[in-house]
Amino acid sequence: MTSPLISVDELRALDPQPALIDATWNLAGPPGREAYDAGHLPGAHFVDLDTELAAPPGPGRHPLPDEATVTALIRRTGATADGPVVVYDAANSLAAARAWWILRYYGLTDVRVLDGGLAAYRAAGGELTTAVPSVTPSTFTATPGHLPLVDAEGAAKVAATGVLLDARAPERFAGEVEPMDKIAGHIPGAVNTPMAALLTPDGHFKPAADLQHYFATHGVTPDTNIATYCGSGVTAAHTALALTTLGIQAPVYIGSWSDWITDPTRPIATGRD
Repeated sequence: MTSPLISVDELRALDPQPALIDATWNLAGPPGREAYDAGHLPGAHFVDLDTELAAPPGPGRHPLPDEATVTALIRRTGATADGPVVVYDAANSLAAARAWWILRYYGLTDVRVLDGGLAAYRAAGGELTTAVPSVTPSTFTATPGHLPLVDAEGAAKVAATGVLLDARAPERFAGEVEPMDKIAGHIPGAVNTPMAALLTPDGHFKPAADLQHYFATHGVTPDTNIATYCGSGVTAAHTALALTTLGIQAPVYIGSWSDWITDPTRPIATGRD
């Protein structure tokens, strides 16, 4: 299995050169474009999570973007159906994982995430640029359905019969705080596996053996019926990326909590257990 992660050294040695995407994004601002303009990897194209990797809110804060939007963003980077693509963000791969998932879902086959992001690149002596690359657009056309996903009904079924992983911080899972959505809590039966538990302090994913042990302690094995969710389908993709490094494919509930709470008949649980 080819890992969906790539190191700085592997990126430098990659041949042919990949289509490079900067997906830097901040949930509470400032906009990722400002960081990109201040300095990015040479050859990187900026992709905006809110407008290109998601549709306008409703229902849910980050619904799937439509095929035309994804087609346009992929074409302008020069990426082709089976050519290498590398995505990165500032450090923790949160936004990069969303980009990885969307690009794979819409048909790109060779997409990898730069582990540790721009911070790892700079730590390895890499120089940044403010130049915006110019490439010949590709003729790629996005088609949906190349990765599995679930809706609210599917997520509830996984929670009842398998393991539904909630990637949010423990206090949000418990319903103790809710900074983004109108209602606090979690889907009944879900298991909390916060994103921070998957990373080292410098934003790299933990070694595969550590991730495998962590997920196993939360009931996940290669044969488990699983799915992931979070607040709006961004951090859930990060969990799916971590599981993919272990050879485990996890459907994502793209609408996640922000979609779940739009139906008042759906049950809500609180507490850390």
